Amino acid sequence: MQQKFEMELAGRTITVTTGKYAEQAGGSCMISCGGTALLVCATVAKQPREGADFLPLSCEFEEKMYAAGKIPGGFIKREGRPSEKAVLTSRLIDRPLRPLFPKGFYNDVQVIATAMSVEKDIPPETLAMIGASIALSISEAPFAGPIGAVAVGLVDGEYVINPDSAQRERSRLALTVAGTKDAVMMVEAGANEVSEKEMLDAILLAHCYIKDIVAFISDIQATVGKEKIVPDIHVPEEELKEKVVAFARAKVEWQLDTFDRKEREQRTQQVTAEVKEHFAGEYPDAMADIDAILYNLMKEILRDKIINRGIRPDGRKQDEIRPIWSEVGILPRTHGSAVFTRGQTQVMTMTTLGTLGDGQTLDGIGEEDFKRYIHHYNMPPYSVGEVRRIGSPGRREIGHGALAERALLPMIPSEDDFPYAIRLVSEVVSSNGSTSQASICASTLSLMDAGVPIKKPVAGVAMGLIKDDSTGNIAVLTDIQGLEDFMGDMDFKVAGTREGITAIQMDIKIKGIDEQILTRALEQARQGRLFILDRMMETISEPRKELSPYAPRIIRFTIHPDKIREVIGSGGKTINGIIAKTGVKIDIEDDGRVFIASPNYAAAEEAKRIIDNIVRDIEVGDVVLGKVVNILPIGAQVELKPGKKGLVHISKLANRRVERVEDVVSIGDEILVRVIDIKPDGKIDLTRKGLIPDSN
Repeated sequence: MQQKFEMELAGRTITVTTGKYAEQAGGSCMISCGGTALLVCATVAKQPREGADFLPLSCEFEEKMYAAGKIPGGFIKREGRPSEKAVLTSRLIDRPLRPLFPKGFYNDVQVIATAMSVEKDIPPETLAMIGASIALSISEAPFAGPIGAVAVGLVDGEYVINPDSAQRERSRLALTVAGTKDAVMMVEAGANEVSEKEMLDAILLAHCYIKDIVAFISDIQATVGKEKIVPDIHVPEEELKEKVVAFARAKVEWQLDTFDRKEREQRTQQVTAEVKEHFAGEYPDAMADIDAILYNLMKEILRDKIINRGIRPDGRKQDEIRPIWSEVGILPRTHGSAVFTRGQTQVMTMTTLGTLGDGQTLDGIGEEDFKRYIHHYNMPPYSVGEVRRIGSPGRREIGHGALAERALLPMIPSEDDFPYAIRLVSEVVSSNGSTSQASICASTLSLMDAGVPIKKPVAGVAMGLIKDDSTGNIAVLTDIQGLEDFMGDMDFKVAGTREGITAIQMDIKIKGIDEQILTRALEQARQGRLFILDRMMETISEPRKELSPYAPRIIRFTIHPDKIREVIGSGGKTINGIIAKTGVKIDIEDDGRVFIASPNYAAAEEAKRIIDNIVRDIEVGDVVLGKVVNILPIGAQVELKPGKKGLVHISKLANRRVERVEDVVSIGDEILVRVIDIKPDGKIDLTRKGLIPDSN
């Protein structure tokens, strides 16, 4: 049965329709606001996935080009693999939902949000998150939501909820927050040096609106929601658990009683083998349960050591950062290169400079259709000592690359100041936590090594949280490593300059965090960021004054747009001839901006001289070096520039009488001529008199 629900949010009406579309999905809704509309469906499998030991939740954001009135590019003309923007939106949907399913629930759950109509003032991302919350809430899935989500901008010192296109253009902050009625679950932000207080106030303001959204969804659930599945969650028998814990506790304490990661891993393997061997006779079919019991016991002991005894796995204090070292100029032929090492996490980043034509064209439903600054992140299996197939970048790699790109973007010089396309590639060569933040640090160093005049250096640090619900004690950890991330309750990444934050990404694994924890984490992250920046500046303190000799030198100038056709020539003949002659690369924009790139500056200057000659207007009195292209009985045709020819009458070929044109010039000769007349029909009369010796 069709039901329609509406709510007002920040001056706009959100409309939700249920019971009309996609009736066979577990839960579905059409959610719309203004001209943006999405169909969001959630389906849950009836049985757990066999052999699963994790929640198989799949969240997919589907971009349909018809939503923006576009036809897909390329030959096939249908949507193919998702764009990076779609992948990032899928991650946005997933992250606040995943912690709200029961531990041990292993049924497949799939959420698909299809953007069917998009208005530029109302982006679909937050509507997709709200729609996913609605679809799950009214389905039979055991989802402990609802959640709400809003975007926040900071325009002229004022916070704006769900800003429109013009406001986003002027905003210093692009923040997305998701949460339940009780706490914040997820934060994603890019910013232009906002302070910790500005960021905190924006997050708390967002949560106020999220509470209204959650109340709205709760009403929908109460009206049309299905009865929830009672999860079939397997737990080890209590008798087995008691026996394993009694036998293994001291061994696990010993297992964790070392600050050396490799030794700890060896001890873990030894303890697991000993415990399984001890119980193999009595419980031959319970090896998976024993693994689960040992994991939970290790987690309990590790968290207790951190919270109550102040002992981290590697012996650091809660706010202490691992040893740092870095280098620049590590590769001879790249335009810029750097390595940043923090503990066992090590990232190499390479910078490549190109013309604006080397930037990325985007084919999607969003407003952005081109970007000149690109960051890619790769994490090969050897970085964690594993062997596995190498394939296309996964969601994690795309997400980490986007986070690093967002962190540095406000500090990238404008096109007017630095007319280059810039591509950074971060290769994680060793990983033990915080690789995305290490890639930000390595990227700053690499950009400065390349001579890119960044406005300020940027560093990043990953924060963690261990929270004891029974006592209320918390530990906020600076620069978390892999084990702390795996066993902790929060992964909170903060990047920025000395003056403020440029990017944030926060994921919560528990039911949310409050203002006190956020405040403490942001301040601790600021102190950590300043410390890291100090270490980085010891390696290189400012951008190099000169570009690499292998980087292109770009000459930029402007011609009248009406002259572009003359420079390009018929079928590209003219511009291709210039490129072939000089070896440069040329990009011409529709507004008349010309970019000539070449490692050889003299070649670039020669190409500019040729173009200047093409576009300059021929005037009476000009003396031009032209090329004889045709011989007629009455004189010689001379090409003054591509597309412009003039005639030297036989009587004006020399200072003496000429009987035959061929006696004085031949086709292909380059001769100096003066313009003596330009007729109304554009025909040009030329002369050589006065430009050659009398003997000729």
